Amino acid sequence: MQDTENKAPENHESGDTLAGSWGVLSALPGHPMMWILIVSEILVFGGALIAFSGVRLGDPDTFRQSQDHLDRLAGALNTMVLLTSGLCAALAVNAIAAEKVSNARRWLAAASTLGVVFLGVKAMEYATKLADGLTPTTNAFFTLYYLTTGFHALHVIAGIIILAIVSWKASVHTIEIGTTFWHMVDLVWVLLFPIVYLMR
Repeated sequence: MQDTENKAPENHESGDTLAGSWGVLSALPGHPMMWILIVSEILVFGGALIAFSGVRLGDPDTFRQSQDHLDRLAGALNTMVLLTSGLCAALAVNAIAAEKVSNARRWLAAASTLGVVFLGVKAMEYATKLADGLTPTTNAFFTLYYLTTGFHALHVIAGIIILAIVSWKASVHTIEIGTTFWHMVDLVWVLLFPIVYLMR
């Protein structure tokens, strides 16, 4: 007899009903409203990345000098942390699709834990910069650095909360919604890292 603890709740129908009136968007995993939110967030971050490019073109020397104060190793470590957390989120979707709720929750917990690691590394970066007197008012580069990475960190916190909620209310539909948001957080960092830390 199959362990009922390891069987996903059968609430797919309600998820399909919620998303069924969105036309072509209904074919996307999760809920279409989440995709609308994701697109809007990517547009916001895209504007910030364009602003970074404008600072670089307007004052390349200040851009390079400011960028040299960033910890590229910490940025690369955080990139690996978030990519690994994204893998854990994808494995959670696979587990819930196979009706293995306990496994799905473990993978979501792993993704969330890595999110906390990301925040810890970022907090140490901020502490080092502030101790060196590099504040959001130092110059345009650091204003954008704190705004973009800080805004992203808030999304990581929101993502951890969302993963906790969908883990509690575990189903294919809810976990797809939560992990879709988490993948957006990963994607934004993958775009931020090279432009903020590496672009010369």
